[in-house]
Amino acid sequence: MRADAARNREKVLAAARELFADQGYDVPLDEIAGRAGVGPGTVYRHFPTKQALFQAVTEERVTTMIATASEPADDPGAALFAFLERMADEAANKRDMSDAITVPTELRKALQAALGTLLTNAQEAGAVRTDITVVDLIALMKGLMQSMQEGANPALLLEIVLNGLQSRRKP
Repeated sequence: MRADAARNREKVLAAARELFADQGYDVPLDEIAGRAGVGPGTVYRHFPTKQALFQAVTEERVTTMIATASEPADDPGAALFAFLERMADEAANKRDMSDAITVPTELRKALQAALGTLLTNAQEAGAVRTDITVVDLIALMKGLMQSMQEGANPALLLEIVLNGLQSRRKP
């Protein structure tokens, strides 16, 4: 790639990171191009679809989250709850997180698989109720993330989700 093309690609990525974080997936590509100081054709030359651009922007952040989910944990329940708290923190700071867990990509599948492993481990350890599935958990987190954008209290909602996940078994 020529040096000027590489610079333009980085400008597009930087603008997209900022705008996706502020506005979520619905930001128009023309707005991203304008923020990057390039034409729409330049955006499409590097990223043929909006989904390809979104994936490039979220991939590094979500890949890092997935890696932390894969680390061995002494307390599987605490590991799941810490991961959910990190997701909520990311969503509070960047609107694109709720889109990143639902836009159909291999990255989303990897995130769901990592979350599924954390959930299963926590369930097997007796820390989390056994009647919840990873699909249920993702729906809860997506709802929590969406409510943040609507002005709800994220700390309170996360507390409710985490309390609701706890095992009902008697010690």
